[in-house]
Amino acid sequence: MATAGDGPWLDDAAGRLVRPFTVSNGRTEPSIALDLMSQVRATGVVPLGDLGPEHAQALDVCRAPVPVAEVAAQLKLPAVVTKVLLSDLVDCGALTTKPPAFHHTPTDRSLLEAVLDGLRRQL
Repeated sequence: MATAGDGPWLDDAAGRLVRPFTVSNGRTEPSIALDLMSQVRATGVVPLGDLGPEHAQALDVCRAPVPVAEVAAQLKLPAVVTKVLLSDLVDCGALTTKPPAFHHTPTDRSLLEAVLDGLRRQL
């Protein structure tokens, strides 16, 4: 049976009663590129149209800047489904996004060798 705070879509024994990809209408490709570490934040714009309760939950989580991975964890949805929901909200202007603060660059070989030398000295 559902617990008081979970709403009608959760069951103590069975878990989520709605399949995750039902939330995104079966879509697996977001309309924009989102990395798991991309930051998303609500803009204050009220989305128009037919958005589901998960969209509202995502907006609530995104009141402050938060990474996509954190939104997925809080919504208890797969990352790909969360990315689709978030891209819907970006498309209607309710969310803004920016790439992660760091950029992956290959590490300099000399730096890796210096770290290795330091580790060897410690052993």
